[in-house]
Amino acid sequence: MREILGRRRRLLSRRADGRAEMLGAALTFADAWRWPVLPGVAADPQGRARCGCPDPECSVPGAHPFDPGLLAATTDERMVRWWWTNRPTAPIVLATGGGAPCAVSLPAVAAAGALDALDRTGMRLGPVVASPSRWAILVAPYSMEQLGELLYAKDFVPGSLRFHGTGGYIALPPSETGEGQIRWERAPLPGSAAPWVPDVEAVVDAVVEALTRTGVSAPEL
Repeated sequence: MREILGRRRRLLSRRADGRAEMLGAALTFADAWRWPVLPGVAADPQGRARCGCPDPECSVPGAHPFDPGLLAATTDERMVRWWWTNRPTAPIVLATGGGAPCAVSLPAVAAAGALDALDRTGMRLGPVVASPSRWAILVAPYSMEQLGELLYAKDFVPGSLRFHGTGGYIALPPSETGEGQIRWERAPLPGSAAPWVPDVEAVVDAVVEALTRTGVSAPEL
């Protein structure tokens, strides 16, 4: 009986620690770094690979806003605390663009090679967010006009690239989604200031070259 009670206490302690970690991370993003966040819809408790939203074909299970919607994203400490106090395991979703970082994402199968290629050029990278299927390189905010001019100037842009700008979103660590754990592949440096991120031009140039060279250019099915 004592062994059972001990296991139960350890399990409850781990759950409490995990919930505190989620709230702490959400407050760091919103209050310290001024990144607008909101809770994701979370995975379906009846099947982790499915989404808790009404769409049975959801392509990003548990990793997107639903209620509230994306426009509710905020940096307000009180709102963030209220959300994750009431939904302590909800994924943390960053509303990209505006004053917040944007992101360039690519398939995980090619991402490590692309990052190695970027490192070999001596390029400085900021945080990189990794899910089991895709990695997202955080970049400075850009406009759609800026992105359009950048892509128009290229002979070829791999279909496997995705751009998360104004009106977009990504899930942030340490979220647990229907796809799996979200983690830092390149973690922000410790400190209270918002992490530095590179301009989108430098990242796109290097990533397009890396994906073209590795042959991972088609969108996933």
